[in-house]
Amino acid sequence: MGDRLKDKVAIVTGAGASGPGWGNGKATAVLFAREGAKVFGIDRNEAAVDETAEIAKAEKIDFTPHIADITDPDQIEALIARCLERYGRIDILHNNVGIFELGSIEKDRDYFEHVQLVNVTSMFLMTKAVVPRMIEQGDGGAIVNLASVAATHYVGAPYSIYAATKSAVIGFTRAIALEHAAHRIRCNAIMPGVVNTPLALEPIRKKVGDDEFQKILGQRDALVPIGRAATGWDVAKAALFLASDEASYVTATEIVVDGGLSAQFG
Repeated sequence: MGDRLKDKVAIVTGAGASGPGWGNGKATAVLFAREGAKVFGIDRNEAAVDETAEIAKAEKIDFTPHIADITDPDQIEALIARCLERYGRIDILHNNVGIFELGSIEKDRDYFEHVQLVNVTSMFLMTKAVVPRMIEQGDGGAIVNLASVAATHYVGAPYSIYAATKSAVIGFTRAIALEHAAHRIRCNAIMPGVVNTPLALEPIRKKVGDDEFQKILGQRDALVPIGRAATGWDVAKAALFLASDEASYVTATEIVVDGGLSAQFG
């Protein structure tokens, strides 16, 4: 346990995991709480966010679960109201929700718009709801957005739609940071590479046998110069730094968390 976020109130979206293990949002929510934050954790999957809440309860750290679809503005207003009722303020927003979808121009418009809705529109709506509260508080805040190395590098998979949404996240992050620098609201992004989370691995695990699955894990590790894929905890530790006062002079930028993956491509 630590105190890097002592007395801070943090909203973490996607605070549950989509399968067994630790996703980025679940790890971030627990790490924030371990570091002293009061965490308001959001997920549309009740069982997933309740599992995070049970971990927090066992560790005696402060976590409030909330079920919501953050593509719905009305549900966002309701969750903001509940967070303020519960904790009185909002210091940190971690926009973690996103989906990884393969697909390029062979996909139809509805597919594109669905990925855009989840990866970008939800982030816009959450930020739109939180920033005015941070301004009213008068002492700043920190926003951490989840992007991807796919925004800037092609590593061999057909995911132009996903890449487009993550490029949008970077542009949005920089603009929000500069528009609200005078309010002492910092906004930064994390760009993960290959990450072994339930969201990434469970669809693969369901399609192949155990031997083939282990082979795929090895292939994922081999892509990365340091020899292993990231975990949700690698991403969570970067989020902790950006959310903390240690990063008080860091804004409008991105932290690449990819084990050197993207540097191979220039």
